[in-house]
Amino acid sequence: MNKTNKWIYFFLVVLASCTAAKVLSDEKKPTFYIIGDSTVRNGDGSGRNNQMGWGSFIANYFDTTKIDVQNLAVGGRSSRTFITEGRWDKIMATLKAGDYVIMQFGHNDGGALDDTARARGTIRGIGEESKEIYNPIMKKQEVVHTYGWYMRKYINDAKSKGAIPIVCSPIPRNQWKDGKVIRSTDSYSKWAREVAQAEGVHFIDLNELVSQRYEAMGADNVKPFFPVDHTHTNKEGAQLNAEIVVAALKQIKPKGLSKYLNKQ
Repeated sequence: MNKTNKWIYFFLVVLASCTAAKVLSDEKKPTFYIIGDSTVRNGDGSGRNNQMGWGSFIANYFDTTKIDVQNLAVGGRSSRTFITEGRWDKIMATLKAGDYVIMQFGHNDGGALDDTARARGTIRGIGEESKEIYNPIMKKQEVVHTYGWYMRKYINDAKSKGAIPIVCSPIPRNQWKDGKVIRSTDSYSKWAREVAQAEGVHFIDLNELVSQRYEAMGADNVKPFFPVDHTHTNKEGAQLNAEIVVAALKQIKPKGLSKYLNKQ
């Protein structure tokens, strides 16, 4: 082997070693998975209505050289359809010990179980009730469970992989009464809290925390966050909600997460 070939060989060995080290490093790097509906991920802010969800801004608060942040929420999904469409199975295929899964569902769970437009509703509550229906979207029989049943599945599946689940109650809609934001304290926020407590996992009451911030700002100042309807925030509203999520994460301190958050 001549001198030139030796240098080429040396370079290739070093390059292969660096590549292998990066692959190994990426495999060990934890992932912060975000799952939910359109209030969590809804476009990129460049569309006509500037709509975005809070999950799109979470990565800004993390050192992404140390942790991957994947916002896999999808507009229009309920706690049920995120599973039945196979989206949760894809996450489970890569989920590993030390990962995190933060979840927020509820906005789309109140619909009909078997309507021809969406067929995304869940049975109200957190019990073990179920109902078999014909799903006109999937064109097959399906057993539909309660909202709590699906949330428990996410939690227990994540635990089975050694991942850390974090449950959020749904962000509030821009609906007010007597100067106060209307909460969902008798439905999805309540049920999200109850499931999290029963399963012994972290809970962030976004419904309450965001409502408090909105009330401090006043209805007139909050209104621009909702350019189309009372549910979907624009970029500025999503950024505010992301800030609230991260502040809550710093307070509840899920195992090991603090070392991945930027110092701010």
